Amino acid sequence: MSEEILKALTQLFAIITKQDGGVTERERNFVLQYFQQQLAHDAVKEYIALYDKFAEEGKEEEASAEEGAEGKKRKLTSVKDSVKTLGICKKINKTLTQKQKFIVLVKLLELVAIDKNFTPQRMQIIDTVSDVFNIRNEEYKMIESFVVQEEISQLDYSDILIADSRETAPLQFAKHIHSEKLDGEIIFLFIKSEDMYFVKYTGHSETSLNGFTVAPHRIYLYSHGSIIKASKGAPLYYSDVVNKFMSDAKSNNLSFNVNDLEFRFPNGAIGLRDINISEGAGRLIAIMGGSGAGKTTLLNVLAGIEKPSLGEVLINGINLHQADDRIKGIIGYIAQDDILLEELTVFQNLYYNAKLCFKDLPEAEIVKKVEHTLASLGLLHIKDITVGNVMNKKISGGQRKRLNIALELIREPAVMFVDEPTSGLSSRDSENVIDLLKELSLKGKLIFVVIHQPSSDIYKMFDKLFLLDTGGFPIFYGNPVEAVTYFKTTTNQIDSDRGQCPTCGNVNPEQVFNIVEALVVDEYGQFTNSRKVTPSQWHELYAKNFKIEKREDVADAPPQSLNIPSKFVQFAVFTIRDFLSKVTNTQYMLINLLEAPLLAFLLAFIIRFRNAPDSGDYVFRYNDNIPAFILISIIVALFMGLTVSAEEIIRDRKIQRREKFLNLSRTSYLLSKVTILFLLSGVQTLTFVLLGNYILDIEGMTFTYWFVLFTTSCFANILGLNISATFNSAVTIYIIIPLLLIPQMILSGAIFNFDKLNDQVSAKGRVPLLADFTASRWGFEAITVQQFKNNTYQDLIFKVEKAESVANYYQTYLLPELISKLNYCSANYQAKDAETREKVAKELTILYNALHSDKLVKFTKGMDLKHELSPEKFNTATASVLRVYIDEAAVYYTERYNKANAKKDELLSKYEAKPTTKYSLTELKNKYFNESLSDLVRNVSTKNKFIEFNNHIVQQVDPVYNEPNMLRLPIDYRTHFFAPEKPFFGKVFDTYYFNIVVVWLMSLFLYFTLYLESLKKLLDKAGVLVDKLSAIKLPEKWRNKLSFRKKVEEVVEKKGKKIRPAATNK
Repeated sequence: MSEEILKALTQLFAIITKQDGGVTERERNFVLQYFQQQLAHDAVKEYIALYDKFAEEGKEEEASAEEGAEGKKRKLTSVKDSVKTLGICKKINKTLTQKQKFIVLVKLLELVAIDKNFTPQRMQIIDTVSDVFNIRNEEYKMIESFVVQEEISQLDYSDILIADSRETAPLQFAKHIHSEKLDGEIIFLFIKSEDMYFVKYTGHSETSLNGFTVAPHRIYLYSHGSIIKASKGAPLYYSDVVNKFMSDAKSNNLSFNVNDLEFRFPNGAIGLRDINISEGAGRLIAIMGGSGAGKTTLLNVLAGIEKPSLGEVLINGINLHQADDRIKGIIGYIAQDDILLEELTVFQNLYYNAKLCFKDLPEAEIVKKVEHTLASLGLLHIKDITVGNVMNKKISGGQRKRLNIALELIREPAVMFVDEPTSGLSSRDSENVIDLLKELSLKGKLIFVVIHQPSSDIYKMFDKLFLLDTGGFPIFYGNPVEAVTYFKTTTNQIDSDRGQCPTCGNVNPEQVFNIVEALVVDEYGQFTNSRKVTPSQWHELYAKNFKIEKREDVADAPPQSLNIPSKFVQFAVFTIRDFLSKVTNTQYMLINLLEAPLLAFLLAFIIRFRNAPDSGDYVFRYNDNIPAFILISIIVALFMGLTVSAEEIIRDRKIQRREKFLNLSRTSYLLSKVTILFLLSGVQTLTFVLLGNYILDIEGMTFTYWFVLFTTSCFANILGLNISATFNSAVTIYIIIPLLLIPQMILSGAIFNFDKLNDQVSAKGRVPLLADFTASRWGFEAITVQQFKNNTYQDLIFKVEKAESVANYYQTYLLPELISKLNYCSANYQAKDAETREKVAKELTILYNALHSDKLVKFTKGMDLKHELSPEKFNTATASVLRVYIDEAAVYYTERYNKANAKKDELLSKYEAKPTTKYSLTELKNKYFNESLSDLVRNVSTKNKFIEFNNHIVQQVDPVYNEPNMLRLPIDYRTHFFAPEKPFFGKVFDTYYFNIVVVWLMSLFLYFTLYLESLKKLLDKAGVLVDKLSAIKLPEKWRNKLSFRKKVEEVVEKKGKKIRPAATNK
C-alpha cells in the first residue's frame, strides 16, 4: 500500500481504539502485528509511533469536559471522530480497490473483536467506513457476524462454510465439510461480489495456513492455492473450498476416468505409460513435465485426438475413442498456437464459430451471445479490429489467447483441454488467461492445461497437478503446493514440511523439477549425465505413495450444449467465412487476380509472331506458335489451380483440429473450399483467355479455350487440396508442385510424339495408358481438335475433307499395301523354311485385322476371314477372291474421294457466291485457320503414312480425320491422339466434350481421395514402414561389412596413422 493509505489506516485504527476508555494493550499489539506483516522492519517503528500519536489526540478535550454529563461527552467525541472518519475514508476510497476495502473492513472489525469491546461509538465508526466503501449492507452484516460472533449458530449464511468433525451440517443455510477428528471449526467466508475468501479457526490444535501457524479466532485471507492443515483431520485445499461454494451453480453430472492408459508411437516407442486419472466437474488440472515427458501427447490422448495403445478414457462411462453420439460436442480443445482466421475481425471469428454451433438460435440471439462472450472476456471494445498475423499483429498476444478461449467458451463444452495457454505472453496476460480458465472451472467445467514454467500465482490457481517424467512416467498427482513438500520429503531435504516461502507465500515450481531432474555429482564436483533418481524409480515411488480414488462413472449422458446446423447451412457458413477471409486479404486477391492476365500478356506478347508471306503484318494463320500457346495455357491453368489450392487445407489444419470436436460435416467443409477455388479459377482462366486470345487474334474460341482451361484448373484445385491434406509443410508442397507439373508437360502429347516414346510406355496407334492419367493430355487434345474442326473456316468443309482424307488413305496407301501383302502370302504360303512360313503367318494376321475393320469388312461379303486367312487354310483361291474384294474397295474409295473433292469445291464456291459474305475465302482462312495447328493435328511431317505394330497397320497421317474402329469392347475408349471422336459403349462422342467429361471424372475421383484422406493414409503407412525398417538392427558382422569407413579406419590405425574424414569418404 502507498504511504498515504497506510497513514489513513493508522488514523482509523487510532480513532476506533481511543473510544470508550482508550487503547488497550491487546489492541495496540494487534496494530503492531498488522504493521509487522505489511511493512519493513524500520518502518514499523515509524507507523506505531504515528498510531500512538493519533490515539493520544483529544484526551485534553475529554479531561475538560469531565464536568459535563457523561453521555454528552461521549456524544461530542463520537461526532467529531465520525466527521474525521468520513474525511479519511473519502480520501482513500478512490485509491483502494474494492478487494482492499473488504480487507480494511475485516481488519477494523477484527481490531474491535480483540477485546470484544463492541460499543455503539466504535461500531458507528465502522458503519461509516462500510457506507463510504459502498459495501452492501447484507455483506457487511455477514462479515460482522463472521468476525465478531464466536457461536456458529449466528453464522447461518449461504456464503459461510464450516468444516468440523460433525457428519451432518450443523446449520440450515451454511455449507458444511466433514473433517474427521478436527478440533473445533474451520470457518470460511465467501465474498461473492469480489470472489474472495477469508478463514478463521476456532479450535486449539496446531493448525497452519500455507505452512504458517494459525492463531485461534484470527482472520486470514484465503487466496488461490492456499492449504489449511490441522494436526488432526484432512487438509483443506483452496479448490475443495471453492468447489463447495460453487456446487449450487455448476453441473455435477460429469465423471472423467482414465484407466491404465498407455500410448505407443508408430515406431513402437512408448510415449505414455500407466496413466490413471479420475476427476469430476469444476476442476482445473495442470499437466506438467520436462521436455519430452509426453505432456502434449497426454493432452491429445485425453482429448481423443490420438488413440491409446492400451487402456481407456471414459466420460460418464462412455469410451471417448469409440464413436458415440452421446459424447459429441462435449470436448473443447485450445491448441498452443493461435487458431484464428487472421483476415477476419475479432467479432467475425467468434460469430461464424457460433453459427456452426447453434442451429436453432435466431440471428439476433447469436449476435447477442457473441457480444456477451466478448464482453465477459474484455474483448468487446476490439470486436471490429482485424486479428492479424504474427508478422502484422493487430491485437495483443493476451487478446489472441482470450479470443481462442472464447471460441470454445461460447459453446460451453463440459471438458476443455488447453495446450500451453501462457506461451509467449507477458506475466500479466498469463495470469489473466489462467484466471479466466479458473473462473470457467468454478462454473462447472473440467479443464486440463499443459503449462510450462508457471509463476507462483498461476501455479497456485490449479486444483491439481499431474506431473510426468521423461518417457511418459507419471510421478505426482495431487495438490500443486503439496508437490513441493512431497518431493522435498522424498529426498529428505530440510524444511520439507513447507511448500511456500515463509516470507511472501510464493511457491517455486522449479523446485520440483530441480529435485526430480537432479544429477549425480562426480568426485570433482562436476555434474554427470546420470540422474540421482531415474524416471522409472520416481514412478515406483508414485505407485507406492499415490492411491487414486476412482470417481464412480456417472450414469447420465454427458452435458451437451452443442446443436450443429444442417450440412447445407454448414456449407454456407464455411463458404461465407472463407470468402470473407480471402477478399479481405488484399495481397492475396491482388496476386491471384493479376497473375492470370500478367501471364497471358507475357506469353501472348512474346509469341505474337509476324510471318505472313506477302507482308510483314501479323496474321493468325501463319503464327507457328499457336500449338505451343495452347500447351502453355494448359500448364498455366494447372499451375494456377495448384498454387491457389496447395495451402488451403494445411493453413486450416489447426482450425480443423479444433472444429473436429464440433463434429462438423467434412463434406460441407470440402465443398466450401471447392466452391471458392472453382470460382477463383473461373475468374483467373477467363481473364487469361480474354487477354491472351485478344493479343493473338484467336477469334471465336473464347468459350472453347475457357471451358477447357477452367476444367483443367479445377482438376488442379482438387489435386492441390489433396497434397495440402497430405503433407505437413508448405515448403514440401511447393517442392511437390514442379514434380506434378513436369509429367503433365511430358505426357501432354505436344512436346513428344506418343508413338516415339519408350516401348514400355508407348502404344502405337493409341495414346499411352500412362498419359490418360494426366489432365494436360485431355485438355490439349480437346482444344486443338476443337479449334481445327470447328473454327469458322474449317467448319465449312471439315466433313467433306474428312471423307476425302479417309478415301485418299485407303485408295492410295492402305489398299495397295494389302494387295502387296496378299501377293506375298499367295506366293509363299507353301514355303518350307520356318522363317518364311512365320512371316506369311504374320502377314495373314495383318490382312485379317485390316479387312476385319469396320470400313473394309463390308466388302468381304460375309467371308469367314478368320478361317480363310489362317496359315492352314489359306490358298491361291482365297487370295484371288480377296483381290476382287480389295479391288472393289479401291473403286469405292476412289469414287468417294472424287465426290468429296467435288463437294468441297462446291461448298467453297457457294460461300464466295453469297452476297452477304463478310470475308473472302483467303481472309476467312487467315482469320480463323492456323497452318501450324493444322500440320500438328494432321501429322503432315511424318515420313511414314502408316506403320505396323502388333500385327496391325496403324495410320500415321491425318489423325484428326481418322475415325476410330468401332469393332471393339464397349468400355474401350482408347484411340489415337487427335481423334475427332471417341467411342464408348457402341456410340461415338465429340472429342472436345468427351475429354472434358474425363477430366471432371478424374476430379471427382480426386475429391473422393481427398474426402477419405487416401494419400495421407498411404503416406503415413509408408512412414511407419520406413520407421520399422530403420529400427531393425543388423547383425554385427553385417554392419562391419557395410561400413567401408570403419574398415578404412581400422587399416589406418594399424599403421599408426591418422586420416581426415574427407579423405576417408573419398
